[in-house]
Amino acid sequence: MPLTTYNNVSIPSFMYGTAWKKEATTGLVLQAVEAGFTAIDTANQLVHYDEARVGEALVKLTEQGMTRDTLFLQTKFTPINGQDHRLPYDARASITTQVQQSFASSLGHLHTDYLDSYVLHGPYSRRGLGAEDWEVWAAIESLYEAGKTKMIGISNVTVEQLSLLCTKAKHKPMVVQNRCYAAFGWDQAVREVCATNRIIYQGFSLLTANQAIFAEPALRTMAAKYQAGLAQLVFRFSQQVGMLPLTGTTNSQHMKDDLKSDRFTLLPDEVRQIETIGL
Repeated sequence: MPLTTYNNVSIPSFMYGTAWKKEATTGLVLQAVEAGFTAIDTANQLVHYDEARVGEALVKLTEQGMTRDTLFLQTKFTPINGQDHRLPYDARASITTQVQQSFASSLGHLHTDYLDSYVLHGPYSRRGLGAEDWEVWAAIESLYEAGKTKMIGISNVTVEQLSLLCTKAKHKPMVVQNRCYAAFGWDQAVREVCATNRIIYQGFSLLTANQAIFAEPALRTMAAKYQAGLAQLVFRFSQQVGMLPLTGTTNSQHMKDDLKSDRFTLLPDEVRQIETIGL
């Protein structure tokens, strides 16, 4: 079942993430789409992503007859503090111009004339939101207002920062993408703000950030009950609490298995058990 943002745009309920894939990016995106993924996440940030290679996969998919509207494409604007020397914009330009340059570069890399989702990779400020944050958000809002992206969002955001955006921005985020730790209640405070504001919460590192919980007997008992893998259990839990999970697996069988996470439904008590498992 796709999820719907407060501005009535739908988004697939599972997303394939392309961080750390480097030269394998093109082949892995093709594998992911073949496995059944229709939403792809990337960023215009060569430290962790290779957006152009995602684009190469999209060209091949087009040649195979797949139309642009069958895929949900999400990429990000990464501020200078998250980049290395390979910048997709002029470091001396204003933040507004940097956003425009990075966005145009992303469209070129991805061989498209619009995005489904455009995300700020992270605020400039550690706490609160400063002048740079408001400038970058206004530039992203302008792209949304111009119809160049169907939704806008923010990643790596605190509950305080998200609350500020929701109350003071012209357009509050439609998606939030955060690393999700069981030890912090699976980012409960941020998820609550998202739920209140009809923002879709995208959880990443659901497996890699939570390795310790896989030794929990309760989790293993549940996995046996549903004849499911531990990864499937975590992804199913995340979906049942209203999250949109990301997976970055490089294993084609795991891609297929991850997409089958919705073949069973956890009981309310089991959901509560997983929600507090790392606390």
